[in-house]
Amino acid sequence: MKEYRLFDFAEEYLSTLKFERNLSENTIASYRTDLRSFLKYCEGARINDLDEISEKTASGFFRELLKAGLSANSASRYFSSVKGFFIFLLENNYINRDPMATLDAPRVKRALPEYLTLSEIDAIFSIPDVEDKYGLRDRTLLEVMYSCGLRVSELINLNISDLYLDSEVIRVFGKGSKERFVPIGSSAVNWLNKYFQESRPLLLKPRDTGNAVFLNSRGTKLSRMGVWKILHEHSAAAGITKDVHPHIFRHSFATHLLEGGADLRAVQEMLGHVSISTTQIYTHVDREFVKQEHKQYHPRG
Repeated sequence: MKEYRLFDFAEEYLSTLKFERNLSENTIASYRTDLRSFLKYCEGARINDLDEISEKTASGFFRELLKAGLSANSASRYFSSVKGFFIFLLENNYINRDPMATLDAPRVKRALPEYLTLSEIDAIFSIPDVEDKYGLRDRTLLEVMYSCGLRVSELINLNISDLYLDSEVIRVFGKGSKERFVPIGSSAVNWLNKYFQESRPLLLKPRDTGNAVFLNSRGTKLSRMGVWKILHEHSAAAGITKDVHPHIFRHSFATHLLEGGADLRAVQEMLGHVSISTTQIYTHVDREFVKQEHKQYHPRG
């Protein structure tokens, strides 16, 4: 095994990622860059054999990354790449122990998601001309996206058969085609009914029997890019300076529910999060809101 260079082990690992896990070329290239940096560090420390790589070697590498000014996010990516490499080596009996087994990944500070205030949402909603078939579609789309906290993929794949408007719920197929039912507010229901009566019949082409709720000018399902363009156009017209994208409506949906006192697990269910830890980031936003309210209204704030 001694004549088998460290970089050869890395290439074998990368081949496994490519052919067995079917990862993209870009992902493989990122792994290669990370592993080469680590193995060059090992060579610089005069380590030429896998058995010589210790916990001290690995921790020294990550200290050097942070000393060089690498962000915690980037260092975390390096950690993941190198950790996966050692798991591969252990599983294939190339090493007897994992030198990273006791190391903790660099702490990554999660950025608080940006969201829209109620007044900003109202400003955007007021822009579409609802007397126009496209304007009515846009207003309805915005109402549904905010009312239900949908991902853009969930929004564009929404079919008429997924709407249970009399019961004020819709069926959504999220990540991994996982089905969930989400409440839809009366405002969004009213706009959907108006859209189905006055706009969608004008967008639907005679030859089409499409089931998609939201249609483009060709009478086919609205695309992701179509949704982005709608949001950009109306938010710019409303004078919103924030980066308005489809996910910001989802962030706003969750934040406003929690600000209003909604239960965290109920919000988790509505968002379709597998883990409640994913939903908990919105509680940090909520705490920021509480702090602002205290500062503004408390006599000693």
